[in-house]
Amino acid sequence: MRLLTNARPLHCTRRWWHLGRTFWGPAACCIACLLPLPAQADTLTRIKTRNAVDICIWPDYYGISYRNPKTREISGIGIDLAHALAADLAVTPRFIDSSFSRLIDDLLSERCDVAIFAIGITAERQKYLQFTQPHLNSGTYAITTRSNRRIRTWQDIDQPGNVVAVARGTYHENVMRRQLRHAQLLVTQRPNGREEEVQSGRADVFMTDYPYSRRMLETTTWARLIEPPPEMEKIPYAFALKPGDPVWHSRLEQFVADIKADGRLFKAARKHSLLPIIAADAHAR
Repeated sequence: MRLLTNARPLHCTRRWWHLGRTFWGPAACCIACLLPLPAQADTLTRIKTRNAVDICIWPDYYGISYRNPKTREISGIGIDLAHALAADLAVTPRFIDSSFSRLIDDLLSERCDVAIFAIGITAERQKYLQFTQPHLNSGTYAITTRSNRRIRTWQDIDQPGNVVAVARGTYHENVMRRQLRHAQLLVTQRPNGREEEVQSGRADVFMTDYPYSRRMLETTTWARLIEPPPEMEKIPYAFALKPGDPVWHSRLEQFVADIKADGRLFKAARKHSLLPIIAADAHAR
């Protein structure tokens, strides 16, 4: 006998097997296996029920979702957009600390409903996560010290004897693994480990994106920026979420389309000096 394609497979969960064996016998257990699982509330329903949307951020992301170490206040374009999303949903935003190395686990375990900290859309992340349409895009930038005389241009980076630092889990890790032929790649476990390696002299440069490069130039006296060549690939940034919930994904897509059209994205990007990396289809109003 062949079962219908939308029926549950003929292996019983322990719970159903126990019920079947105790009350009706093995035959009833198989019947129970054909019953649909209890309906799960979609993400948007859960958000409305709890009156809060849980938003993953990386609190060390300057211009995006940065927590001031003195005041403990968080600011950045991601924070502004998170508040706008919560307002549109008529709920309260709740910020959950995350990072690029924990991003996938945090979303799949439903520790947060959405991640809003300029998540680069990469092939590796797309295996596990779903994304909205992009709202920003950035190339890869290099930071070295003012005293480093060997590295003056982008072409100086991939040379024998140089060490290039990247943070684990960032898209820069994959970019450098593909592009470096002569320099040594150093992958740091902690996000701020990159700059520590460069400052200590154990690495010559570290790779980052446009927002974080602004932080280094504006808050340090030792950092020097090396801009990428025009042909260097740019990575689109978007909101990330757990796949399998089309209602929630559609609502987030609508929100991103709305803020592009009504000027809220443009206004937030201008406020945080990120207009150079704003999505091309965002409008000023």
